[in-house]
Amino acid sequence: MKYAIITGGSRGLGKAIALQLAKDLNYHILFTFKSNQEAAHNAKAEIEACGVACEALQFDVANKEATTQFFDAWMKENPDAQIEVVVNNAGITKDGLFMWMPEEDWNSVIQTSLQGFYNVTQYFLKSLLKQRYGRVINMVSLSGMKGTPGQTNYSAAKGAVIAATKALAQEIAKRKVTVNAVAPGFIHSDMTKDLDEKELKKLIPANRFGEAQEVADLVSFLASKKSSYITGEVININGGIYS
Repeated sequence: MKYAIITGGSRGLGKAIALQLAKDLNYHILFTFKSNQEAAHNAKAEIEACGVACEALQFDVANKEATTQFFDAWMKENPDAQIEVVVNNAGITKDGLFMWMPEEDWNSVIQTSLQGFYNVTQYFLKSLLKQRYGRVINMVSLSGMKGTPGQTNYSAAKGAVIAATKALAQEIAKRKVTVNAVAPGFIHSDMTKDLDEKELKKLIPANRFGEAQEVADLVSFLASKKSSYITGEVININGGIYS
């Protein structure tokens, strides 16, 4: 059974991506979530309605021990599972001016995005290389490309994942495992619901926020065999705001 794993897959972009990988590529889905059990339950039901198997694991990807423990248990229960696609989507924001940023707000944002990338990707990497096929897709951000005031921690985390994407892609390309990053701009989601959309739209050449579905379609392409000669890339999806 061929699986795609999506971290932070119970809501927003993660859920949209999981659904699209099920619909387009017929992958069974494994997703992680941290706390919202109701959202995870609903996402699982929606994904299963696409005719694929779906399982949700509740733990914090920033925690190396928990990540290894939960994946070990799942792999033991699913010995026939073949992970082909890893989507590192889990991320949090704790915005504030760097001058007054508590160490906890710095650490938790870095840990979730960057340490989470390490914990999850490294866990599955050997099997991807052994099977000589795989897709690693890292969800980054406009903030990681150009920097965003009030998001020094988030910009640092996503910028680091971008650099890691480029380096890892070169290490493993010969084994037909690609590593790419997707950098969304302003997309309608929980993360942007409190922003002043009317004002921000003026900065965007396309004059609108993007939709989660548009991001999911891009990720689905990168997860497919059609993208086999694309690796080490950061693909912006932001309506022209950073071009």
